[in-house]
Amino acid sequence: MKFRAPNKMKPVNSLLCACALLLLTSSVIIAQPYPRKPVRLVVGFPAGGSADASARPIALHMSKALGTTILVDNRGGAAGSLAAQIAAQAPADGYTLLWSSPGALTINRILERNLPYNADTAFVAVGRAITFCNALIVRQDSSMTTLAQLLALAKKKPGWLQYGTQGVGSAGHLSAQMLQNMTGIELNHIPYKGGAEILTAVIGGEAPAAFLSSTSAGSMRTRLRILAVTSLQRDPSLPDVPSMHEAGVKNYDASFWFGLMAPMGTPAVIVHQLNRVLRDALADPEVARIARNQGLNPAPSSPEEFAAIIKADYEKWKKVIGRS
Repeated sequence: MKFRAPNKMKPVNSLLCACALLLLTSSVIIAQPYPRKPVRLVVGFPAGGSADASARPIALHMSKALGTTILVDNRGGAAGSLAAQIAAQAPADGYTLLWSSPGALTINRILERNLPYNADTAFVAVGRAITFCNALIVRQDSSMTTLAQLLALAKKKPGWLQYGTQGVGSAGHLSAQMLQNMTGIELNHIPYKGGAEILTAVIGGEAPAAFLSSTSAGSMRTRLRILAVTSLQRDPSLPDVPSMHEAGVKNYDASFWFGLMAPMGTPAVIVHQLNRVLRDALADPEVARIARNQGLNPAPSSPEEFAAIIKADYEKWKKVIGRS
């Protein structure tokens, strides 16, 4: 009778099999396609504004493409910084995204010293979605019928000509500051709480001029005169109105945007997947129609292009605000 030594490899083999099974299970979990649950889209402005109006139809189209729900979470406050802070603190897994304007990523970091996030390191760009501009308006019966006449009056009476905007750091305020920097004029800023107040002030004669969204300005053309738009090219929603550049302020461009950001560290494969469905949404005729009715122009980009746009905007507005 032969003595058979006990098989000492069995425990080792069992351990190896268990490890292999664990690795296989983990790989299956990791390989599960994104997304597996609803996605939260934090919008830095209240419902009803242009940020919300642009985000919702795009989010709906992207939801269908991704096969999940994108929940729009309006977190207005601090010109978009509150929403940015929420997104910056979220896990970098693609389930919390930020719908941002230049305010949270460029303007606020120039105006505010202690933002609760670092715009350079907190986010990764997914893609630009929308561009928009402001319009320079006066009352319909104003003696200023062209931009040249407004500039001439402003040069003749420095600091006398008042203009309204939605507040310091708003798109209108930045547009006006750029105009002053590029032409050497001096205007008197009057901040208002919103577009409705600005319209009332201009129509009522309280403010001789104002910078307002092209959509709001266009809706009141029977009572307002639009002297120019602030984008480099003409705004498609106001095709008969010249740009500042066309009207004589060469290379003037105060364009603004909305775009999609994700927390830094979000996997590149998710970022590019989101960029792809964002582009598809912007190419949809119905989404484009809704946007253009709001004075918003679809303007897709790659993640890399959007990151470069944000960087260039920061440098541009730093020069403008630094000279204010």
